[in-house]
Amino acid sequence: MRAPDDVCAVVLAAGLGTRLRPLTMLRPKALVPVGNMTLLDRTLERLAEVGLTGPDRVAVNTHWLAGQIAEHVDGQVRLSFEEEPLGTAGALGNLHGWIDGRAVLVLNADAYVAADAPEDLAALLSGWDGSRVRMHGVKAGLPDPFHGYNFAGASLLPAADVAALPDKPRELVRTTWRPAEQSGRLDVIPLPGRYLDCGTPADYLAANLHAAGGVNLFGDDVQVTGEAHGSVLGAGSRVDGAVRDCVLWPGAYVAPHENLHRVIRVGRDLTVPAA
Repeated sequence: MRAPDDVCAVVLAAGLGTRLRPLTMLRPKALVPVGNMTLLDRTLERLAEVGLTGPDRVAVNTHWLAGQIAEHVDGQVRLSFEEEPLGTAGALGNLHGWIDGRAVLVLNADAYVAADAPEDLAALLSGWDGSRVRMHGVKAGLPDPFHGYNFAGASLLPAADVAALPDKPRELVRTTWRPAEQSGRLDVIPLPGRYLDCGTPADYLAANLHAAGGVNLFGDDVQVTGEAHGSVLGAGSRVDGAVRDCVLWPGAYVAPHENLHRVIRVGRDLTVPAA
């Protein structure tokens, strides 16, 4: 299914990623690799599956390490730089001129989604009447769920709701989702498969291991003279020691004396545990 012409997409990528530090001191969270593909690229692929591509249909908001995102996307999307983070609602308000009266499919750039069915974003669009607020949901594991589900990284907002959003720091949960729920105008579409927000080292590692599927996932030009088991090995990484259930960023190195388990390795000496 393709998105109607009067629907555009906004990918939220301006967050500071404080819980994922020190990794996000090196890259914005949207550009951390999961399964040897950045989270942002994974999101843009999902949007392309419903026909949303290019700077006329897809915008990405930025703040922290914004220059890296600009270089990465290289004109493929509309960029919206925020001097201060505007939140999930303010980001859309800041884009009113570009949105230009359209409905918006808004996605969190830090969402890892591995759907068990091909629908994914098409399920949010299918049969939509243009007036109800929709969101992806997974069975509640956190407080304050929506109809028994937690938000799972994607929401479809009617044009009228988007037009009412301010261009100042605000969050969709207060401006749009809760009011729609209270008025009986919120639909939660269950998301089959795995969803992780990659906000912490533990969830980030879990997303990578899910992408690997229990085997090694190799980037280009990886060298292993030691041992590697069930790990994601980024392009140009080298393992002379041993890794098990680990993530190696591009160019990472594991020395012969090292035996790493359930950690993220960056370069030669930055090791981030999942705990």
